[in-house]
Amino acid sequence: MTDMKSISQNVGAARQNILQRAEDVMGQSQGVTPFSERMGDAIRDVADSQKASADLAKAYELGYENDLSKVMVSQQVSSVGFQLVMNVRNKFLSAYKDIMNTPV
Repeated sequence: MTDMKSISQNVGAARQNILQRAEDVMGQSQGVTPFSERMGDAIRDVADSQKASADLAKAYELGYENDLSKVMVSQQVSSVGFQLVMNVRNKFLSAYKDIMNTPV
């Protein structure tokens, strides 16, 4: 009987260890930011980049900025950021549609 009791205690301890590891992986105990917050931050960063790029282009057109390469690089950075966010959104929507169309 004592063997059964020690086995039960070992199984209980192993279960707790597995649950703790699962929580760590899922980020519940580490304070990891959720996907929605990360996506919102990315969208805000892209919007800020686009605004800075537009301001820099306007400054170049008005003659306040003389470095055309700086303006062009700024526009390319904002364009790449926008494309990245759009691709992530499209992949997310595609995955959502696949999940919703899965027969239960």
